[in-house]
Amino acid sequence: MSGIQFQLNGRWRTENNVAPTTTLLDYLRLNARLTGTKEGCAEGDCGACTVVIGLPQDDGRIAYRAVNSCLVLVPQVDGLPVITVEGLAQPDGTLHSVQQSLVDADATQCGFCTPGFAMAMFALAQGGEARDDGTIHEALAGNLCRCTGYRPIVEACRTMRADPPGCGLAERVGEAASEYRQGAQLYLAPRSVDELVEAKAKHPDAFVLGGGTDLGIRVSKEREAFPVVISTQWVRELRSISEDSGKLAIGGGVTYTRALPFLDRHFPSFAAMVRRIGSRQIRNIGTLAANIANASPIGDTIPCLMALDASIILRSKRGARSVKADEFIISYRKTAMEKDEIIAAIEIPLLKDGTSFTTYKLSKRFDQDISTVIGAYRLRVDGGKVAELRAAYGGMAATTARATHVEAALVGKPWTAESLRDIDALIAQDFQPMTDHRGTDAYRLKAAANLIRRLRIETTGGQQTGVWQL
Repeated sequence: MSGIQFQLNGRWRTENNVAPTTTLLDYLRLNARLTGTKEGCAEGDCGACTVVIGLPQDDGRIAYRAVNSCLVLVPQVDGLPVITVEGLAQPDGTLHSVQQSLVDADATQCGFCTPGFAMAMFALAQGGEARDDGTIHEALAGNLCRCTGYRPIVEACRTMRADPPGCGLAERVGEAASEYRQGAQLYLAPRSVDELVEAKAKHPDAFVLGGGTDLGIRVSKEREAFPVVISTQWVRELRSISEDSGKLAIGGGVTYTRALPFLDRHFPSFAAMVRRIGSRQIRNIGTLAANIANASPIGDTIPCLMALDASIILRSKRGARSVKADEFIISYRKTAMEKDEIIAAIEIPLLKDGTSFTTYKLSKRFDQDISTVIGAYRLRVDGGKVAELRAAYGGMAATTARATHVEAALVGKPWTAESLRDIDALIAQDFQPMTDHRGTDAYRLKAAANLIRRLRIETTGGQQTGVWQL
């Protein structure tokens, strides 16, 4: 099959001359002339660019998910249905229930933000979730309101119906191309792990695209045009999740959204933190594997994986190997992966009886904010003494790292306030943080020490919360 084919508001389109690094937002506004979808921040924060994509599930269903079109490359929707705000109303102009609910609740705005809200609401309605405040707020967290405030929009969410859009809902997805070339750019979409590692061996400098929620910013903001992009989107093996042999194995292509029910079951504090990574639009396509491959010192998942003693399974044509999470990042923005390797899976040992896991994220706002400090702890207390402690921090150094002096000093000691008397000095031995616009070095050191104090309070009968903001 030649070109890119996808269903846009009910009609199939074929494109042969679109650059592989064209964002879906640019395509909609410039090529399709569907200007209801707006460009606000161009980095996945404001939600003005929200559209809904039909993503195939392993059981054959199509799940309609809200995504940020500013971060999605056009080849990523190859074979998929895409719905924009123009596709909601009926052909005769009758408003969709989502749109009418916004009108009835006096929740319409200047027109810049409202289309994105409408699409996020449409995805919420199609998902069939309960319309409680928490779910509604989470669904809207990726959309910024500049005019009316959220109260009337929340009211509109309660009254809207899960009607199909005027353009109809697709019952199937199409067949996506495994290769798309335009000019000097090449986009590869292998169908198996073997094909994926073959492509990476052939193009070792290619960018491996998971969801694109980080890589997409380089396209939308920096206007970079990558020579070769290799997508993991259609590799079925990478979408697997298993709970065998005392571990949770999450495939390298598993999105945050798909991983959340499993994290809720085994590591609820980890799940609560994941719900603060970006928005639903981000989590619907972003992957855990890509988050750790970016090796950001303020990445939210890697401290958790370090504390949980997780392993990163790497694959290449040479075979598979396992790297411990606390050995995976070797320097600033650099990992232990060779150029021809990809992340096949993340394996997390399940907690044994008597062992707890807690993570805290400190940031200036609750939703969609980069961490100032993140602390993650696996703890086992036996007979009132610390039998095991793994403590990992992000935002405290050029790389995420374990607090080895803290661990060594506390294991075997009573889990009491007295044992934490020197915790500030111990943290200072482990980390020499920087000062930036998110926090000073002194603040970071004090916050990291206080998170240990908070952990002790919460695990000895204090109030349990699991996730915290400034």
